[in-house]
Amino acid sequence: MTDLETTSRLSAAAVGRALHAGEVCPVGLAEAALEKIDAGAVPHAFIVLTRERALAQARAAKARIAAWRPASALDGVPVGIKDLIDIEGEVTTAGSELLRDAAPAAADAPLAAGLDRAGMVFVGKTNLTEFAFSGLGLNPHYGTPHNPHDRSTPRVPGGSSSGSAVAVAAGIVPCAIGSDTGGSVRVPSAFNGLTGYKSSEGRIDKGGVVPLSVTLDTIGPLARSVEDCVLLDMAMRGAAVSPVVRRDVGELRVFVPETFVLDDLDDAVGANFERSVAALSAAGARVERGECAIFTEIGEITAAHGGLSSAEAYTTYRAYLEGPEAARMDRRVVSRMMVGKGMSALDVLTVQQARARLARDLAALLDGRLMLMPTTPNTAPEIAPLEADDAVFHRVNLRGLRNTLMGNFLDTPGVAMPNGTDANGMPTSILLSGVAGADEAVLGFAYAVERVLAEGQARRLVRE
Repeated sequence: MTDLETTSRLSAAAVGRALHAGEVCPVGLAEAALEKIDAGAVPHAFIVLTRERALAQARAAKARIAAWRPASALDGVPVGIKDLIDIEGEVTTAGSELLRDAAPAAADAPLAAGLDRAGMVFVGKTNLTEFAFSGLGLNPHYGTPHNPHDRSTPRVPGGSSSGSAVAVAAGIVPCAIGSDTGGSVRVPSAFNGLTGYKSSEGRIDKGGVVPLSVTLDTIGPLARSVEDCVLLDMAMRGAAVSPVVRRDVGELRVFVPETFVLDDLDDAVGANFERSVAALSAAGARVERGECAIFTEIGEITAAHGGLSSAEAYTTYRAYLEGPEAARMDRRVVSRMMVGKGMSALDVLTVQQARARLARDLAALLDGRLMLMPTTPNTAPEIAPLEADDAVFHRVNLRGLRNTLMGNFLDTPGVAMPNGTDANGMPTSILLSGVAGADEAVLGFAYAVERVLAEGQARRLVRE
């Protein structure tokens, strides 16, 4: 038998294999996760525990596995679900005090129903930035989960899928579900040393998910391996098989944009990125570098006209923002949403039209290649300065989201993967992306990138 503490550090796919081999009991695994949360192992990572449902799902998984009829490769695997996704019988708070006493959801969101059919065990609903509008993960209503990679200095978890990232990084669950509108899967994955997958718009059904930006919102997993992301993508879409094929690094053609996304990097982020690129090239990948005027234009358009997420968020939450409820919201979220109030029809249409045009331009530039960049220019910053000064908060927030925002503007699917640490042991990350709809190619080649990165890390550990 595999002990539960060892199992808690495995990937979701490996946990599934251990469960199906009879090495671990689904019920015992679910109980262990719930006990860790009850004991305060991850303060503020979960807004609510779905204890009764988790144990019922675990018992059902145990029976299926005993009968040699598992529902999927993830049958019996615990999962955390971001609390802007409907779970039947539970209030969906979206991290907001305003929704704390809302009516419970009448049904699972389609993506959650897919996870349920796959036999996964819903441990609880994870914390997030209010209405998912920040890349740092601070929440004044439900508390801020601290990044588990620094036990002495409180650091941000990344956002907005903060609780999902911390629950996985701390070994409570092997995987969790988040959403990504400007980087909310990829940024917390980067800050916590996880593998996070942002899907193309429309790939995973957003029904039953509280919106931030109806255009830009996407769904994705935070996990410990590319294999996990592929299996969770299948489950959320209700797919019986995956079209993803593991690709060889020798087939990989990547473009490294040298405009904007390589500026102002933390020393460790830059060094680890260049080391990763060199390793991929040495392994047989064809790496090309060059300018990307598209990124410059996105910056200019956003500065002149505003962001689509602000316009759509203001439209969705206008009644709150213009009423007394605004005083009960996170002031930093309110200020970002209120930017949308000042955007004209000309601004919104200009952004929308530029978005479509620049996505076509990117496809022409890449010409079948994928794109490689640091996921974030920095590692997880300390919390205290961000809480003390809103100007610092907004500056650091925008810096952390800088590279990932490009992917949402251009609808590029992407996989963030850990590629080292800084001097403080804080993770750095590399982002592999493709043009809209190229999810299978990105995931297929992410297997190859993951393998090269792991081999490089193993060699460094031997030398040290």
